[in-house]
Amino acid sequence: MSKTVYIVMGPTAVGKTSFAIALAKALQTEIISADARQCFKEMNIGVARPCLAELNEVPHHFIASHSISEEIHAAFFENWALEKVNTLFATKDAVVIVGGTGLYIKAFCEGLDLIPAIEPAIREGIINQYEKLGLRWLQKEVSVKDPDYWEKGEQKNPQRLMRALEVFLGTGASIISFQNKKPIERPFKIVKIGIEMSRATLYEKINQRVLDMVDAGLESEVKSLQPSAHLNALQTVGYSEWVDYFDQKISKERVIELIQQNTRHYAKRQMTWFKKDPAIQWYQASGISPSQVLAE
Repeated sequence: MSKTVYIVMGPTAVGKTSFAIALAKALQTEIISADARQCFKEMNIGVARPCLAELNEVPHHFIASHSISEEIHAAFFENWALEKVNTLFATKDAVVIVGGTGLYIKAFCEGLDLIPAIEPAIREGIINQYEKLGLRWLQKEVSVKDPDYWEKGEQKNPQRLMRALEVFLGTGASIISFQNKKPIERPFKIVKIGIEMSRATLYEKINQRVLDMVDAGLESEVKSLQPSAHLNALQTVGYSEWVDYFDQKISKERVIELIQQNTRHYAKRQMTWFKKDPAIQWYQASGISPSQVLAE
């Protein structure tokens, strides 16, 4: 029997965790998280980490497994997850991967573009300048130095812009020039499962989830992490919105509105990414079941 990895994906709050647990139980296997933030042990409420009861139902991996001080990225996840899958395949015929970080899933399925290692000091210098001069400075730098990326890239995403600038300064070439590598064929079968629901319903779930997070103590969690607020791990929805609140520039109500709004935008970006992959079989969240998926 061929080994199979089932990948459950979709936007935040759509119900990936509960379905992945049901699927893993049906397959008598374990789960690997493909979430770029749930892997950090210091972050819990704001990243919607599965609760203890859920984690106890099925063994999970890459959940609260690393520190925010570690450099975790798509290439790291690719290597880590491939090694874990191979270990699990020693006793399992299938493994379930679940998450909403599209780049991590892409890295696992087909590998990443071969971008050379960049001197860390280059990135540190870019971050320092960005913190001093802001997004407009970063946008201008990228538009001048790497116009090819500027035309095609995410012009309002500071992380992507910093990465493009970092690669150009470290290699003298556009990051676009490294993005022509052919996908790697993995030695196992991959089944991609997408979960979706109407935008109105999803946005209602997102808005309520944010309120639940605040009730669960999100403010205290973020406050305890303020000494590390400069780290990349915390430049994310649910955490970065609190900075102005702690500086008494905006109200708590406004923080909540911003987190809800930014989470909705994030969910929309996730769906845009996933919908580009024709290999994903899509299911409505209200009707999906392991038996239905495994029968197809």
